[in-house]
Amino acid sequence: MEKRAFLAVALMAAVLILYQTFLAPPTPEVPPASQPQQQAEKPATPAPAPVAKPAESMAPAVPAAPAEPRPPQRLARVTAPLYEAVVSSEGGKLQEFTLKYRGEKPMVVVGDLGPAGLVIGPKEGAGGTVVPMQLSAEAVAVTPDKPTQELVLTGTHEGLRIREVLTFRADSYAIDAHVKIENPSSAPRALTIALPWFTRQDWRDEKPKERFQGQHPTEILWSSSNGHVTHDENLCKVPPLSSDGQWIGMGSVWYMAALAPRGEGFKLVAQGDDKACDAKATAPVGRATIAVQAAPTLAPGQAWEGRVTIFVGPKEYDRLKAVGLEGAINFGGFPVPRQWGGLPMDWLGVPILLLMNWVYRHVGNYGVAIILLTVVSKVLFYPLTVKSMRSMKAMQALAPQINALRNKHKSDPQRLQRETMDLYRQHKVNPMGGCLPMVAQIPIFYALYLALSVSVELQNATFLCIGRVFGLHIWICDLASHDPTYVLPILMGVTMFIQQKMTPTAGDPRQAKMMLVMPFIFTFMFLNLPAGLVLYWTVSNVLQIAQQKFMDRPRARAAA
Repeated sequence: MEKRAFLAVALMAAVLILYQTFLAPPTPEVPPASQPQQQAEKPATPAPAPVAKPAESMAPAVPAAPAEPRPPQRLARVTAPLYEAVVSSEGGKLQEFTLKYRGEKPMVVVGDLGPAGLVIGPKEGAGGTVVPMQLSAEAVAVTPDKPTQELVLTGTHEGLRIREVLTFRADSYAIDAHVKIENPSSAPRALTIALPWFTRQDWRDEKPKERFQGQHPTEILWSSSNGHVTHDENLCKVPPLSSDGQWIGMGSVWYMAALAPRGEGFKLVAQGDDKACDAKATAPVGRATIAVQAAPTLAPGQAWEGRVTIFVGPKEYDRLKAVGLEGAINFGGFPVPRQWGGLPMDWLGVPILLLMNWVYRHVGNYGVAIILLTVVSKVLFYPLTVKSMRSMKAMQALAPQINALRNKHKSDPQRLQRETMDLYRQHKVNPMGGCLPMVAQIPIFYALYLALSVSVELQNATFLCIGRVFGLHIWICDLASHDPTYVLPILMGVTMFIQQKMTPTAGDPRQAKMMLVMPFIFTFMFLNLPAGLVLYWTVSNVLQIAQQKFMDRPRARAAA
């Protein structure tokens, strides 16, 4: 009996163990939020808040235990003639932003590139919180009939009342953000308010085949209070910035996102992760962040208001100038001594750029506009070209006598120099006459080069686009990219070689032969340059050949 009882107990225990192991559902773990008694038994000791650097308060950080329940995210779609956008209730950030510019071009990549929304944090301490808000509408349509539309966002944050109004316009890539924060409490509140925009710092490590250049920011730029624009062209070495200024942005040669405060009390802020681009780093991908930031202190019952213009679009000079961002186009400058303050090239590039756009509005083709500009520049400098060619021909006529002097006085350089200068004076020839007129043309040629190299208008602009064969454009379907057939750079090299052969030479014949090598070097250099630049150079060569032919006609008649 005892054996049977013991066996029954053992069998029941075995059945219970097998059931618990294989058949019973797993008992879910109780989350920390559902254990108030255990938390009450072990009160947490608050950790001291880290001291923030000047630029750290822009980074949004969600607190571990929010005092207020966050409402679910809502989205509002904005349809405008120049772009499509999606605005999130999380801080009013742009969840999506796609330009309607020469195709569809997304300027926001979730998690990698875009704004963080309205961020509010304490005046002292690290981090801030993206403010959740309610949207006044789920769709906003901006049309020529309704050129200005508003989207209102309202919410609360730790007792503060927040209102943000986004204004969209039909004829602009700029969005105006009007933020108002009220303190209804009986105690003063010291705040840090920021509108950040971020991008990854390691874009360079990825192949850009699936992106266009607007999704590949290459620089951070900002304008100081006196209008001086600084370009930092290395996102892996973003200098910490917290200063007054007119605007701050990030972008590439042709596209940008910029934040421009409209009022006092804002700082321009930039920061990056110094270790983000280290090849040996094992940390997550770092971000480069820009922001406009204000740090007001609100007395009880007081309200703070701030206005910021958000620009997301191509660097078209007229549109940038309309919102005060024309300095974002980098025309470069001559490398002059630092104490001189640099020599900006805007005064050369801007007039040519405006003239090119004016010509385009009348002819409807940027390729034709480039040709006409080149023709106009050649006509304007034709008198100088004639003077230069005549001086070079006079030097060429004296070449035999100069060579004779070299052979006669090759052991006496000083006497050779005196005899040569006497020969020039006797025949009234200026040895610099062939160079000085050409030097006067350099600014115009360089201005054309600058205007064509930074002009976003040339992107996807066709010249003689025949079509596509096996996925390849035939012939020039994008003046901003290289000629895929390489016909244009080869034609440029041929015309340059012909021009070089026709140019009078007055020096050593061996030096003239060396000059004939230059067309081959230039052809190699121009293979991958934008087709617009190669077109300008080719047309310039053709016109130079025509001028040389025209000037040689009187001599040909005299010989006949």
